[in-house]
Amino acid sequence: MEIVSGTTEFNLDGRTAVAIGKFDGIHIGHRKLLAEILKEKDNGLRACVFTFDPPPAVFFGKSEGLELTTKLEKRAIFEQLGVEVLVEYPLNGETAGMEPDVFLESVLAGQLHAAFVVAGSDVSFGAKGAGNAALLQAFGREFDYEAKLIDKVCADGREVSSTRVRAAVEAGDLKHASRMLGASYLIQGTVEHGNRIGRTIGMPTVNLIPSKSKLLPPCGVYYSSVLAEGRSYKGISNIGYRPTVEEKVKRMGVETYMYGFDKEIYGQEIIVSLHEFRRAEVRFGNMEELKECMQEDIEAGEKY
Repeated sequence: MEIVSGTTEFNLDGRTAVAIGKFDGIHIGHRKLLAEILKEKDNGLRACVFTFDPPPAVFFGKSEGLELTTKLEKRAIFEQLGVEVLVEYPLNGETAGMEPDVFLESVLAGQLHAAFVVAGSDVSFGAKGAGNAALLQAFGREFDYEAKLIDKVCADGREVSSTRVRAAVEAGDLKHASRMLGASYLIQGTVEHGNRIGRTIGMPTVNLIPSKSKLLPPCGVYYSSVLAEGRSYKGISNIGYRPTVEEKVKRMGVETYMYGFDKEIYGQEIIVSLHEFRRAEVRFGNMEELKECMQEDIEAGEKY
């Protein structure tokens, strides 16, 4: 996948099918947009995603910056789905002040060479969000592209949104979040050295420190799976500060026991997918109590 990031100076090769959006969480509504551009590959168009970096809510101070999907995670998901070009367009004072018609002419038509554009029916772009769905469609003939608008997708009788997904994750309701995402909630990162306590008690784990910008569910133990070295492994993950073994260093981490896996993969990228909450994080009185509870978690995970 070609990635254009950190610059407004680019010119894509060939005609493209472009999906415009924030793509925070990449939920089933976003996936519907992506399905439209992927279909256009059969018509000889390059499947392209256009999004802003940083996200508008962060740039305009309407968000604390915690993301459902980090930049690294978005890239992995887009590539897995078959997106060919990802444009992470810099959002700054100059680009945020661009007039909507200038954006359509110079960026969408001039740099992206869009032949097909898809966006949500509530799309907004340009200075003060003045550009809307009607404008996007109205300029299609002038700038030689077809525009398609997608209405909101519903789940459980309500419109799916990143706000709803965020609320489910914050509540620890990963099953509900997964229904809206169309996939399990994931955390991607690099395996780091831990204190190797799990290995000393016969239950080795892999540890990753999530990005500071990543929205995490409540501290606790979750049924999970892990993509590592090109394979998927069932797992059980603890998200939190590990209060029994970490007394001095307060660092949020994701520690996962992977069933049938006992290799050292320090420095490698893995993806942990969270399926369902099991229990809250607990501070144990001693290592024996910790070992006993970990064994119970592992057995419960096998049944799950």
